[in-house]
Amino acid sequence: MTPLALFGAAPILTKESHRVWPIVGEEERRAVGRVLDRGILSGPFAPESMALQAEFAQFVGAKHCLLTHCGTSALAIALAAAGVRAGDEVVVPAYSFVATPLAVVHAGAVPVFADVDVATGCIDPAAAEAAVTRRTRAIMPVHMHGGAADLTALLDVARRHDLVVVEDAAQAHGAKHAGRPVGAIGAAGGFSLQSSKNLSAGEGGLFVTNDDAIAAEASSVRNFGQNLAPRDAVDYDPTRPLDGKRDAGATRLGSMYRGNEMMAAFARAQLARLPERTARCQRNAERLSRALAELPGITPPMQPPGRASVHHKFRVHLDPERAGVGVAPEELRDATMAALRAEGLEVVLWQTVPLPAQEVFQHRGEGTGFPQGREEGTDLVANYDPARYPRTRALLGGSLVLFSQSCPLIAQDDAVVDRYAEAFARVWQHREAVVAAWRAAAARTPHA
Repeated sequence: MTPLALFGAAPILTKESHRVWPIVGEEERRAVGRVLDRGILSGPFAPESMALQAEFAQFVGAKHCLLTHCGTSALAIALAAAGVRAGDEVVVPAYSFVATPLAVVHAGAVPVFADVDVATGCIDPAAAEAAVTRRTRAIMPVHMHGGAADLTALLDVARRHDLVVVEDAAQAHGAKHAGRPVGAIGAAGGFSLQSSKNLSAGEGGLFVTNDDAIAAEASSVRNFGQNLAPRDAVDYDPTRPLDGKRDAGATRLGSMYRGNEMMAAFARAQLARLPERTARCQRNAERLSRALAELPGITPPMQPPGRASVHHKFRVHLDPERAGVGVAPEELRDATMAALRAEGLEVVLWQTVPLPAQEVFQHRGEGTGFPQGREEGTDLVANYDPARYPRTRALLGGSLVLFSQSCPLIAQDDAVVDRYAEAFARVWQHREAVVAAWRAAAARTPHA
């Protein structure tokens, strides 16, 4: 058998083998330079922002798009514009990044958790429906890892209970459900432009919808609660970009959620390359998945028929029983991760506990500013008990993520991806020795 780097052999990859994301080229430099030369850095009708909104709306098949300063604010204005109000409940998955439920909190509403499908990591429609109460106003599925949630079933649930579906598409630029790009299939949706995302601008977000009334409401929420209509762009004077004739009075609660021209210009340059990069990423993911599927006990990422992932994250599941290794899933996961990292691979856990286990949800007294549950609503003590989410816990305990935030799959060339398949097969061939070494190292580590 081939020796492992864990036991002294040369690693398959070096740190320098990976390409760091985002990739900054001449197009991005020219785009940012264009902003500086023009001298217009911000504003609701600034040219780069307006152009990005039009281009991204076309990319995802939405009628309306608004640039925001982050993905969380895109979700917050989507919720508010879709009718979520203080004291309402919004059903969210127990597995996601914390921005998902915090966007609900920032809208003044109460996040209510539901378990997920282990295979996809997306919210389980049956669990979401079971979480509905008389206080529920919306369901916010996350297109986890860049793969579409089951929108057909979720929209059915929403119709039965007179709810809206707001899509958290932060990781899913270009992902598809039944042939349609995700984001504006429900009432509204939000994308992120944070540095690790497949479409990056450092920070930023994009709100999308096909509903004219929701778009108008979102535009107001994004701009201090002022009435800001598309027709106001007629009066925009690029020689006086900070001035205008519109009324600056606020008519509803809102904030300053707009993005700026630098992020818009950078994102436009990235968006021009996104279809090509996504196609290569999908080909590499498919090839890597085929290779990993041949290993006993390994399940690569999967998408049900009719859904297409953009593979923002590549989560691999490990089954000790099928692998013939008599250890707990977490132990096999951690031992495998150590061996893969020794081979030079980027391997992370990303999340380690269900969202309700995080301190912000466990300590939410009235003095914290956290929205409080109301009569006829969810029992938050019960709902925020992490033990209620066995499938989320099983997913996190029995899987790892190949590639990292800084070096995601979309950034890597074909040769690096092939080395990942080679390294995983090599480590898996030695899985019993890898586990034994992990146990021996753990036994030598003093416990507090």
